[in-house]
Amino acid sequence: MKLEALFNAVIVKPIEPEETTFGNIIVPDLGKEKNEFGEVVAVGPGQPTQMGNFIETILKVGDKVVLPTMGFTKLPYDGEEYYVGPENQILAKINSTLEVSDLLEETKESLTQEEIKALSNE
Repeated sequence: MKLEALFNAVIVKPIEPEETTFGNIIVPDLGKEKNEFGEVVAVGPGQPTQMGNFIETILKVGDKVVLPTMGFTKLPYDGEEYYVGPENQILAKINSTLEVSDLLEETKESLTQEEIKALSNE
Protein backbone atom coordinates (compact mmCIF):
# COMPACT_ATOMS: atom_id res chain seq x y z
CA MET A 1 0.00 0.00 0.00
CA LYS A 2 1.28 3.46 -0.93
CA LEU A 3 0.12 6.93 0.07
CA GLU A 4 -1.56 8.88 -2.71
CA ALA A 5 -2.51 12.55 -2.45
CA LEU A 6 -5.89 13.66 -3.74
CA PHE A 7 -7.08 17.00 -5.18
CA ASN A 8 -4.59 19.72 -4.18
CA ALA A 9 -3.21 17.83 -1.15
CA VAL A 10 0.52 17.41 -0.59
CA ILE A 11 2.13 14.69 1.53
CA VAL A 12 5.46 15.73 3.04
CA LYS A 13 8.03 13.65 4.93
CA PRO A 14 9.75 15.81 7.56
CA ILE A 15 13.51 16.29 7.39
CA GLU A 16 15.11 15.93 10.81
CA PRO A 17 17.06 19.07 11.78
CA GLU A 18 20.65 18.69 12.86
CA GLU A 19 21.44 19.26 16.52
CA THR A 20 22.86 22.66 17.32
CA THR A 21 26.18 22.50 19.16
CA PHE A 22 28.26 25.16 20.83
CA GLY A 23 31.74 23.73 21.29
CA ASN A 24 31.11 20.26 22.73
CA ILE A 25 27.79 21.25 24.29
CA ILE A 26 24.57 20.24 22.54
CA VAL A 27 22.07 23.09 22.66
CA PRO A 28 18.60 21.65 23.34
CA ASP A 29 15.54 22.71 21.40
CA LEU A 30 13.63 24.66 24.03
CA GLY A 31 10.25 23.81 22.56
CA LYS A 32 10.05 26.94 20.48
CA GLU A 33 7.71 26.54 17.55
CA LYS A 34 9.75 26.39 14.39
CA ASN A 35 8.71 25.79 10.84
CA GLU A 36 9.18 22.21 9.66
CA PHE A 37 11.27 21.37 6.63
CA GLY A 38 10.32 18.39 4.53
CA GLU A 39 10.47 16.56 1.23
CA VAL A 40 7.37 16.12 -0.89
CA VAL A 41 6.54 12.42 -1.33
CA ALA A 42 3.14 12.72 -3.05
CA VAL A 43 1.18 15.47 -4.78
CA GLY A 44 -2.44 15.49 -5.87
CA PRO A 45 -3.32 16.36 -9.47
CA GLY A 46 -5.06 19.64 -8.64
CA GLN A 47 -8.50 21.00 -7.95
CA PRO A 48 -11.43 22.18 -10.07
CA THR A 49 -12.71 25.72 -9.56
CA GLN A 50 -16.33 26.82 -9.29
CA MET A 51 -16.17 28.11 -12.86
CA GLY A 52 -15.23 24.67 -14.18
CA ASN A 53 -11.52 25.35 -14.73
CA PHE A 54 -8.84 23.03 -13.34
CA ILE A 55 -5.90 24.36 -11.32
CA GLU A 56 -2.95 21.94 -11.44
CA THR A 57 -0.53 21.62 -8.54
CA ILE A 58 2.86 23.29 -8.85
CA LEU A 59 5.00 21.16 -6.53
CA LYS A 60 6.63 17.92 -7.65
CA VAL A 61 7.70 14.80 -5.76
CA GLY A 62 11.19 15.35 -4.33
CA ASP A 63 10.84 19.12 -3.80
CA LYS A 64 12.12 20.43 -0.47
CA VAL A 65 9.60 22.72 1.24
CA VAL A 66 8.99 24.79 4.37
CA LEU A 67 5.77 23.99 6.22
CA PRO A 68 3.83 26.34 8.51
CA THR A 69 3.94 25.79 12.27
CA MET A 70 0.21 25.03 12.26
CA GLY A 71 -2.25 23.81 9.66
CA PHE A 72 -0.80 20.55 8.36
CA THR A 73 -2.07 17.25 9.76
CA LYS A 74 0.41 14.72 11.18
CA LEU A 75 -0.10 11.32 9.59
CA PRO A 76 1.65 8.28 11.06
CA TYR A 77 1.93 5.66 8.31
CA ASP A 78 3.96 2.47 8.10
CA GLY A 79 6.13 3.39 11.08
CA GLU A 80 7.01 6.87 9.79
CA GLU A 81 5.49 10.30 10.25
CA TYR A 82 4.21 12.49 7.41
CA TYR A 83 2.41 15.82 7.10
CA VAL A 84 -0.64 16.25 4.87
CA GLY A 85 -2.20 19.55 3.84
CA PRO A 86 -3.22 21.75 0.93
CA GLU A 87 -0.53 22.93 -1.45
CA ASN A 88 -1.45 26.61 -1.06
CA GLN A 89 -0.48 26.56 2.64
CA ILE A 90 3.16 25.60 2.00
CA LEU A 91 5.31 28.61 2.84
CA ALA A 92 8.28 28.12 0.51
CA LYS A 93 10.06 25.77 -1.85
CA ILE A 94 13.79 25.37 -1.27
CA ASN A 95 15.81 25.56 -4.48
CA SER A 96 19.15 23.86 -4.04
CA THR A 97 22.19 25.09 -5.90
CA LEU A 98 24.32 22.63 -7.81
CA GLU A 99 28.01 22.71 -6.97
CA VAL A 100 30.48 21.92 -9.77
CA SER A 101 32.46 19.59 -7.49
CA ASP A 102 29.30 17.56 -6.73
CA LEU A 103 28.54 17.28 -10.43
CA LEU A 104 32.08 16.08 -11.16
CA GLU A 105 31.84 13.45 -8.42
CA GLU A 106 28.54 12.17 -9.87
CA THR A 107 30.10 12.03 -13.33
CA LYS A 108 33.15 10.12 -12.10
CA GLU A 109 30.92 7.49 -10.53
CA SER A 110 29.08 6.87 -13.80
CA LEU A 111 32.23 6.63 -15.96
CA THR A 112 34.25 3.45 -16.41
CA GLN A 113 37.97 3.38 -15.66
CA GLU A 114 38.77 3.32 -19.41
CA GLU A 115 36.67 6.44 -19.99
CA ILE A 116 38.40 8.26 -17.12
CA LYS A 117 41.85 7.34 -18.54
CA ALA A 118 40.79 8.47 -22.00
CA LEU A 119 39.57 11.81 -20.66
CA SER A 120 42.73 12.40 -18.61
CA ASN A 121 44.97 11.71 -21.68
CA GLU A 122 43.22 14.38 -23.75
